[in-house]
Amino acid sequence: MKLNQLRYIHEVANRGLNISAAAEALYTSQPGVSKQIRSLESELGVEIFTRSGKHLTSVTPAGEKILEATARVLEEVRNIRSIAEEFVHDNRGTLSIATTQTQARHALPDVVSRFRELYPNVSLHMHQGTPMQIAELAARGNVDFAIATEAIELFEDLVMMPCYRWNRAVVVPAGHPLAQVEKLTLEDLAQYPIVTYVFGFTGRSTLDKAFKSKGLEPDVVFTATDAEVIKTYVRLGLGVGIIARMSVDPAVDGGLVALDAGHLFEPSVTNIGFRRGTYLRGYMLDFIRLFTPHLTPEVIQRAIEARTAEQKEALAAELDPLLTER
Repeated sequence: MKLNQLRYIHEVANRGLNISAAAEALYTSQPGVSKQIRSLESELGVEIFTRSGKHLTSVTPAGEKILEATARVLEEVRNIRSIAEEFVHDNRGTLSIATTQTQARHALPDVVSRFRELYPNVSLHMHQGTPMQIAELAARGNVDFAIATEAIELFEDLVMMPCYRWNRAVVVPAGHPLAQVEKLTLEDLAQYPIVTYVFGFTGRSTLDKAFKSKGLEPDVVFTATDAEVIKTYVRLGLGVGIIARMSVDPAVDGGLVALDAGHLFEPSVTNIGFRRGTYLRGYMLDFIRLFTPHLTPEVIQRAIEARTAEQKEALAAELDPLLTER
């Protein structure tokens, strides 16, 4: 059994059983991948994948167990390399982060700037996507950290920790009737077309829940993943915008009026997560500390050790008073 064979079956499984895509990702040939998979199956005496002609169609029951073990082995291989690298070059390496457009644009720039001052020889890589894509990247070990509000709690393989609370603002063109309302209500908002985030993105579920609790059906006419896009279409008169309050920037939001909506919606919590079993190098712990000071190494270790729902809920309740508002 060779390490490369384990990498091959792991990548094939992650690429939807597409050998060509796996070979491209691994910088090798499709025949080479197929040959090594067959060789591994022959050595183990079981089939990992079922086939129809030359195509893989599914993972066998034995293959599912083998792939689970393979993921753990490859994780430990990465950890071994990280440990060795830390002792050889404690201030060199890479750090990959998957997050949403809102976090990348509004929550992370200052953190990244300070981190770069501390670790100029660490290469940073930012991946942007939907919360589900972000969580999947971290769960597969393709990135070091996932930072998101939605979906991240759905993955049991992730160690998830709360970072901060945030709420929303309503943005309307200057002169809009809502700009004259003394205190907004959901009933006020429901009278107008709404432009906001796509479902399952940047706290959208909290917004939908608030309207539903009042028996209201918002007329969502346009959705996007980026607050800047939402503001653009609000300026065009498409509707009333509901965005993260941190996305409001008076210096660049000319022509728009931002109205506080914190009393209308429950606050959302942004979390940071990483794959369970990941070896966190010193600079990784420092990045978490810069992003969220209350997540000390001791708290992180407790989060790693929290396995049951009760343990996770107890830690979250303990950290709740420490969460800042953004």
